[in-house]
Amino acid sequence: MLPEAKIFAGRHTMDLAKKIAGQYGIPMGNVKITEFSDGEFCPSFEETVRGNRVFLIQSTNPPADNLMELLMLCDAAKRASAKHITAVMPYFGLARQDRKDKPRVPIGAKLAAKMLMAAGATRVMTMDLHADQIQGFFEVPVDHLFSSALFIKDIEGMKLDDLCMASPDMGGAKRAHAYGSKLEADVVICYKERKKANVIDKMTVIGDVEGKNVILVDDMVDTGGTLCKAAEMLKEKGAKTVRAYCTHGVLSGPAHERIANSALEELVITDTIPQTQENPKIRVISVAEMFAQVMKNVHHHESISGHFIM
Repeated sequence: MLPEAKIFAGRHTMDLAKKIAGQYGIPMGNVKITEFSDGEFCPSFEETVRGNRVFLIQSTNPPADNLMELLMLCDAAKRASAKHITAVMPYFGLARQDRKDKPRVPIGAKLAAKMLMAAGATRVMTMDLHADQIQGFFEVPVDHLFSSALFIKDIEGMKLDDLCMASPDMGGAKRAHAYGSKLEADVVICYKERKKANVIDKMTVIGDVEGKNVILVDDMVDTGGTLCKAAEMLKEKGAKTVRAYCTHGVLSGPAHERIANSALEELVITDTIPQTQENPKIRVISVAEMFAQVMKNVHHHESISGHFIM
């Protein structure tokens, strides 16, 4: 007999969690979070989780409270005798810190992985990690989902002629190639040089975009500098239109202003990170149905390999 499945969420990702629970077909679990006057908080499950499979949904983008809240939920579930504890992180924060790229720096993604396991997570579910090798930081199963299934369907629906997929940097070449193979489209790569983080020195394109409808694909958009610079350059190189599909809309600092004033026709993101600001050029696609289906398959011990395919 299967243990009962229950879905709970932190405050940051509550809206997405409610959509996931709706798609799953079960009500949201009741969590109460008490907050003290100095900002300290304490979550508590207001219903039994003993012997249950517990899904805890929370994206861990800044502030650090989002990660801490998820850790405390895991710890509370462990101490309440939950049988399985799955940390569902639509966006895994600190994923850009996957290695030491210079002396005397931490590997933040590894630290986050160790904390989640220490807190009691017996399984992790996430989407479009910034670096695939982060899965190896965990000693528990990791379900790494891809937004490409959602994005490819959306791109096909536009029925664009002369389609060309583009990566905004060398690191995304594999992703762009995968999209190009699925959509039978040409692929180009934007090459950038940085002087420091979030500041691009110069950029060029490898490949021909003359007269083509170009779609940039990436795992995240933060300040929007790379994306907007790439769109401007591609238009200068003769691209007919330029669009962008990025899984995680971090959108910090001047991102919204840059995108609104950019050469992009539109930017398509998912709801892995809740958006607090509207932008006429940004369209959001929900990942709720995909996560709900994978969570249901995990609970019933059914295959989820189809969702791992780029």
